[in-house]
Amino acid sequence: MPAARITELYLFPPIRQGGLESGVAVIALAGDDDASTRQTVYTATYRLTLKGPDRGKWEATMQADADAPLLTVSAVVRGVQRRSGDEGEPERLTAGDLAQFAPAIDAG
Repeated sequence: MPAARITELYLFPPIRQGGLESGVAVIALAGDDDASTRQTVYTATYRLTLKGPDRGKWEATMQADADAPLLTVSAVVRGVQRRSGDEGEPERLTAGDLAQFAPAIDAG
């Protein structure tokens, strides 16, 4: 995923239950051409085992959930909040915020 195409990134606080930690991010990715007003909206999740014989094991997934205008991203974010039962606001990073980190991201 090219960092330069990320329009918005929402990071939700991790949830710890038992010996597991899980987290969610919603990512809006701009189209390939400058004329496109549509965004591909991704949901990324991770699950980390904190205790037990599988301690340190983690899984991550990312899937495209929508191809829509940027306004749709807020609807996806609200849906994630509702499903997680989280009352707090996720951390929102814009393209400008991410540009500060782009050299580090692009360097790998």
